Amino acid sequence: MYLMYVDESGDTGFKPGATSYFALSGIVIHESRWRDFVTVMKTFRQTLRAAYGLPVRVEIHASHFMRSPPVLGMAPHKRIAILRNMLDELARFPDISITNVIVKKVGKSATYDVFDNAWKVLFQRFENTLKNGNFPGGHSSDHGLVFTDATNGMTLSKLMRKMAVHNPIPNQGWAGPGFRILPIARVIEDPHGVDSKRSYFIQAADVCAYFLAQRYAPNSRAKRHGATRYFDRLRPVLNVKASRSNALGIVEL
Repeated sequence: MYLMYVDESGDTGFKPGATSYFALSGIVIHESRWRDFVTVMKTFRQTLRAAYGLPVRVEIHASHFMRSPPVLGMAPHKRIAILRNMLDELARFPDISITNVIVKKVGKSATYDVFDNAWKVLFQRFENTLKNGNFPGGHSSDHGLVFTDATNGMTLSKLMRKMAVHNPIPNQGWAGPGFRILPIARVIEDPHGVDSKRSYFIQAADVCAYFLAQRYAPNSRAKRHGATRYFDRLRPVLNVKASRSNALGIVEL
């Protein structure tokens, strides 16, 4: 069984003041390596405590760490270093794969459903990668479960259930116009909500999604601290097969 832990960055609205992009990052790991990852993260958090004084139980939330008001009285350069170290730690763990979706809202109509389209694509990429056995370990006959940060649970459950029954996929160029109905089969159960404060995986996905969004629309803090391309540090563990048109495998909508 493969487990995908997902978090988002940005918002899904079109009102003035809304973000120009919405990002999703899903960290996938096989159940057989789950405890190995937890052990690595525990050791990593102990290292952060020794190096920066960050308590082990404090949640790492990228947008909070990047804000101007100090977190736990820590200087900005220390908070940025913690986030950068998190990305580097993930990049060193070969048994994870990170699938990423980014929605550019500029130019889309106000009726475009950012949330629905982004999550549909993420679920579909998870399904496709499972079918093709392209996750670390190559368990081609395995299934998957999705875990989120406990928000929008019912909406995601309805979306997943719908895709398990009616899931139209546009034909490839060689097949001509139209759609094929390919219900989700490998991704099972409703998405499970997880408290991010108690999940190393969700916290890690949060950092990934944050810097995915910053890659496309960096804020002043990311620019000031040279963090606009921090996402690229994840290259060794990115699911590059998720998109043929992007070198990092980012699915751009």
